[in-house]
Amino acid sequence: MTVQHNISSATYSKDDEKYIKITKSSHYKEGRFYNAVKSDDESFGNFLGVLKEWIKDKGQKSPKQPLPYRQVDLKRINSAGDNELLVTWMGHSTLLINIGGYKILTDPVFAEKVTFVGPKRFNKEMPVSIPELPDIDVVIVSHNHYDHLNVESIRALKDKTKQFLVPLGVGAELEKCGVERTKIIEMDWWDETKLFGDLTIAATPAQHFSSRSMFDRDKTLWASWVIHTPQHRVFFSGDSGYFDDFKKIGEIYGPFDMTFMECGAYNKRWHHIHMFPEETLRAHLDVRGNVLLPVHWGAYKLALHDWYEPVNRLTTAAKVKDVIVATPLIGETITFPDIPTKFWWNEIL
Repeated sequence: MTVQHNISSATYSKDDEKYIKITKSSHYKEGRFYNAVKSDDESFGNFLGVLKEWIKDKGQKSPKQPLPYRQVDLKRINSAGDNELLVTWMGHSTLLINIGGYKILTDPVFAEKVTFVGPKRFNKEMPVSIPELPDIDVVIVSHNHYDHLNVESIRALKDKTKQFLVPLGVGAELEKCGVERTKIIEMDWWDETKLFGDLTIAATPAQHFSSRSMFDRDKTLWASWVIHTPQHRVFFSGDSGYFDDFKKIGEIYGPFDMTFMECGAYNKRWHHIHMFPEETLRAHLDVRGNVLLPVHWGAYKLALHDWYEPVNRLTTAAKVKDVIVATPLIGETITFPDIPTKFWWNEIL
């Protein structure tokens, strides 16, 4: 017997230990997960308002030419020492993090389009292909939206990845992609897991939502993530609106060498679930971050603001607070604490 707890056509049986864990979650009730603060972004009127704005808007939602990028330096990544922290931003929320010698991919989306009718990637090609990547120790998926959980990419990664870490319920979609159940760890907020001896990863709260269709709203959880080794500690926000739990995350797990914070695809109509750039900076300070690398921009047209506005607003606000913002080219590998801060996007406006 199966239960109506699904992502697309993926289901869990009623006696499945993963389903039992879902039902015991403190923020799960009557078949859905909930944020601490209720959102009003689901109304039909709100949807119509966004649609009208999208049609009328004449801003530069996409760049006029391909964005500059670098081919990923795989030799550098593969030769990193156990005490080093290397980060390669692939655009949007996809990061290749080499921390303590472990290779971790966040929200791997290598497809040109994430949905049939959705927007195309600004740059048609990625700075590295999945077959070119080295074996991956951990893939982290923050939530099940199409621009974070890409079926095509998961299928290509399933045989070269040791472990997949996902929020509650998202494992069913990975199993549907052919990922072995033994490779998947589903986590609730504040769960921790230790892998390979000295790599610790914790799922922490985020303020967002989940869905892959009109019929599965909030059936699965969303999360932010803490990753640390004895030498380094980083924070990946996933998608989130600004909320008080950033302070709690900082109190429990901070300080962080680097934070990878959502900065893009915001709008006043869905402010509850996506931060304005000034709030991105505030969240970074709340979690007690050192270097801030903005993500969730530079890849897809997902909002009404100009494509470059998020990073412009963030760097302006960060200058006032004397916060270091890393702004690498797509595909460029940076080594903490040697952080590039260059306004490359201004050269193509």
